Amino acid sequence: MDTPSDCAHETAAFVPMSRRFRGYLPVVVDVETGGFDASRHALLELAAVPLELDDQGLLIPGQTHAAHVVPAEGTQIDPKSLEVTGIRLDHPFRLAKAEKDALEHVFAPIRAALKKHNCQRAILVGHNAHFDLGFINAAVARSGHKRNPFHPFSVFDTVTLGGVAFGQTVLARAVAAAGIEFDASQAHSAVYDTEKTAELFCHIANQWPRQDRP
Repeated sequence: MDTPSDCAHETAAFVPMSRRFRGYLPVVVDVETGGFDASRHALLELAAVPLELDDQGLLIPGQTHAAHVVPAEGTQIDPKSLEVTGIRLDHPFRLAKAEKDALEHVFAPIRAALKKHNCQRAILVGHNAHFDLGFINAAVARSGHKRNPFHPFSVFDTVTLGGVAFGQTVLARAVAAAGIEFDASQAHSAVYDTEKTAELFCHIANQWPRQDRP
């Protein structure tokens, strides 16, 4: 019986991104926050990696776009969250942006990638993806941002994919099982976690045959 990997090697046709995921562009995202409740805790960091295709039509991580975020007025920060992430809100080089500006800083290149690949909408790829999407949706609503490129509720979750592919649901363990280097000292940085999640998603997705879809 053929494995997904065997089938992938047999499928040589280049499938454009616009037909790979039914018109969606996968964009890997990670957020760092002031707690677990998107309705009341602050968004503190946001990073996104729109995926690209190499010459063989395999998924590869694109350019990383990221912003540090000034906690929005009225939001809360649990000190325990800062202990986990190591974020110093008063760091002189943090160069944080207001929430709406931070969103636009990340959203603008995603919209450009959508146009490049002729995709209709971005779909968020994340590790515990609904957590990330929840904070993005809350920040969009709070700031009044009008050009959110993401689907409002659909996601691709690498917790599920890592569990199916490797029996591992923790990001560091799933990445290690995929043979990808992971530095635990850099974890809980939005940029680092996004880039590693992007590598993991591409590694898993590229094992499956690429099928052209109308």
